[in-house]
Amino acid sequence: MELVIRDAEVVDGGGGPSYRADVGVEDGRITTIVQEAAAAGCQRPTGRRILDAEGLVLSPGFVDMHAHSDLALLRDPDHSAKAAQGVTLEVLGQDGLSYAPVDDRTLAEVRRAITGWNGDGSDLDLDWRTVGEYLDRLDGAHGGRGTAVNAAYLVPQGTVRAQVVGWENRPATEAELDRMRRLVAEGLEQGAVGMSSGLTYTPGMYASDAELTGLCRVVAEYGGYYCPHHRSYGAGALDAYAEMIDLAREAGCALHLAHAGMNFGVNAGRAPELLALLDGALDAGADISLDTYPYTPGCTTLAALLPSWASEGGPEAVLARLEDDATAERIRHHLEETGSDGCHGVPVDWDTIEVSGVNGPALADFVGRRVDGWATARRLLLEDRLGTTILQHVGHEENVRAIMRHRVHTGGSDGILQGLKPHPRAYGTFPEYLGRYVRELGVLSLEECVAHLTSRPAARLRLPDRGLVREGYVADLVLFDPATVAAGATYERPRTLPTGIPHVLIGGRFVIEDGRRTDVLAGRAIRRTPVAR
Repeated sequence: MELVIRDAEVVDGGGGPSYRADVGVEDGRITTIVQEAAAAGCQRPTGRRILDAEGLVLSPGFVDMHAHSDLALLRDPDHSAKAAQGVTLEVLGQDGLSYAPVDDRTLAEVRRAITGWNGDGSDLDLDWRTVGEYLDRLDGAHGGRGTAVNAAYLVPQGTVRAQVVGWENRPATEAELDRMRRLVAEGLEQGAVGMSSGLTYTPGMYASDAELTGLCRVVAEYGGYYCPHHRSYGAGALDAYAEMIDLAREAGCALHLAHAGMNFGVNAGRAPELLALLDGALDAGADISLDTYPYTPGCTTLAALLPSWASEGGPEAVLARLEDDATAERIRHHLEETGSDGCHGVPVDWDTIEVSGVNGPALADFVGRRVDGWATARRLLLEDRLGTTILQHVGHEENVRAIMRHRVHTGGSDGILQGLKPHPRAYGTFPEYLGRYVRELGVLSLEECVAHLTSRPAARLRLPDRGLVREGYVADLVLFDPATVAAGATYERPRTLPTGIPHVLIGGRFVIEDGRRTDVLAGRAIRRTPVAR
């Protein structure tokens, strides 16, 4: 064989007890697993390369169910932010806004709207327009060599609405709904795994439940899943979760709840209420999963906090409203006194808002500082042309721990890689689970945690040959030291790489070897094969 990983402690992703084994790899797949090979005295598999894994855990590669690497994979062939964590697959197209399907107008608008997530894209040739063309571009990235890790894609509902309806707050006509359904269907036919929404972001937030249900019926026909960033993670969180559950039930669509938290002071200690809601739906037959990151602060753009009426019409309209003193005062009133729907119905506490990145270099001194009021926020929004990213310190540790224990939980970094001081979750989510929440706190057993990060997401993505250490499966594998694995990223040094993950393989090729990034680009677009209609 090409490679034999010898004397590894295999945590196979299925949730069962670990076992010691030799594992053989050939042509990108796991070909042989011989348990307790040395002790049994049987013939051990041989290979052209033998990797001594004594003291290391061998697991399937980790699946990041919520990633914002849509342009980063094209921009940076190294991409150690994810590869060094053991991530072998990222799910892109999140929160209802991404770069396909688009026309020329919509692409320009979306680039402006999510500059804070991905940069403005001016350093790249964004020459695709369809989902299939974007996936082809991933496969052909970096001179045809591919990308650092694998990627799957969700059709972004907000982008689809922007293309068909625009950025106005109005119902779609029946003809417009038909066109949106066709765009979603085309994206799924071209390989997307489902559809996402960002229901606190414009223009996706302007869609009614009936409109979303119509689109989700298309997703269900193709065997995909719906991944909403729902309408509130704050004052109306439980109602917003219930709304998505009811919507998916009506559409007959599988549901995956994005970065499923209970945030802000109004929700402290209320995770059990969410979990009871989920359990009731699951027991009644609903197909539901969720993802979380193991940190309390959130991360988004400063512009995302604005009320929906102020965001109508797209980025240029937003900036015009901010320029007008009377309208800006009305925005302030909604933010600070009423509770903006962009801030989840909770009056903003500026002490919780930390600037993590700016698009304009002249504003770099603001990074790492708390926003000291509306005057500063308004200045940043205008001078940075809506490109400012923030950390929002509004989470609760007891809620984080309760939700990560749930039977349908998976891991997702929600990692935004832009900015001088990004959220450490972008570089640390998966080793943080293994080091802090498994080894140090015992919130999850090692076997449970690995299942959450591997086989569960693979099942949601309906990948028949990934997510487990099994003969015949793709050799997307991670070797880590359970005694030392830890996130290096902190709030002060968020781009620090993890420790204790010496080897990562994608398709049997080392992308991390002896703790260092190789020049291998083994990542490809993972396309869903649509179910028969």
